[in-house]
Amino acid sequence: MEAPQYANHTGYIALMTVLAAGLVAASITVSLLLLGVSQTKTAIISDQSERAKSLANACAEEALQQIRDQTSYTGADTLTFGADSCTYTIADLGGENRQISAAGNVSTTVRKVSITISAISPLITISSWQEVADF
Repeated sequence: MEAPQYANHTGYIALMTVLAAGLVAASITVSLLLLGVSQTKTAIISDQSERAKSLANACAEEALQQIRDQTSYTGADTLTFGADSCTYTIADLGGENRQISAAGNVSTTVRKVSITISAISPLITISSWQEVADF
């Protein structure tokens, strides 16, 4: 007696099913790995951005302290914190008006703040403190 015709194809169908399932599983695994890498990069960039903003504000505070210590102070300085840094510039706009520009740098990320001061004495009066794209 002869074996049925479909019996010869059973192994082939099983092999193709296993290969297709393996291809789907590999695709899902690669997608999850790429998603994880993307999420990690996003988290790193977000952390750098927050640190740069904090540094810009720290330099702005240092500039305010310089004005408090010496009301006629104008100029620029850089503060370094390990591999990160921030810079500030104080410009005299006439009278008691001053403009502070501060930038925080972390890796390739830069955040900037601009502060407008309308009075220095007896207290420093800040009329504007805002993050800006550029000075």
